[in-house]
Amino acid sequence: NTGSIYVGTGVATAGRAGALLFSVGSGTSGVGGSVHVNAGRSTVNTGGSISLMSGEGTATSSGSVTVRSLNAGVSGASGALVFSTGTSSNGNTGAIYVGSGVATGGRGGAVFFAVGSG
Repeated sequence: NTGSIYVGTGVATAGRAGALLFSVGSGTSGVGGSVHVNAGRSTVNTGGSISLMSGEGTATSSGSVTVRSLNAGVSGASGALVFSTGTSSNGNTGAIYVGSGVATGGRGGAVFFAVGSG
């Protein structure tokens, strides 16, 4: 087995917990830098998973998760968002689920899909 790397801010017993920021610097020529997050590959078992979750709010609301490409310049298109499963050479491919959570004592959240104007 290889080692693990943990990056964290620790627990705040009074006050706010710290933040983590991963950022790629700006450039003045060429394309911007990229950020890649890859889970581990396995040749004999299931590959690693990636989970992206907001923080739980035990007294009020949980945090939000935003996935967005930013605005394009004068001549160009904003970046695409691609959600897809991998291919399978012998069996089923993965599913894509889009849904809101279960509400106890209230209404389930809405799911919206919209096409921009233009």
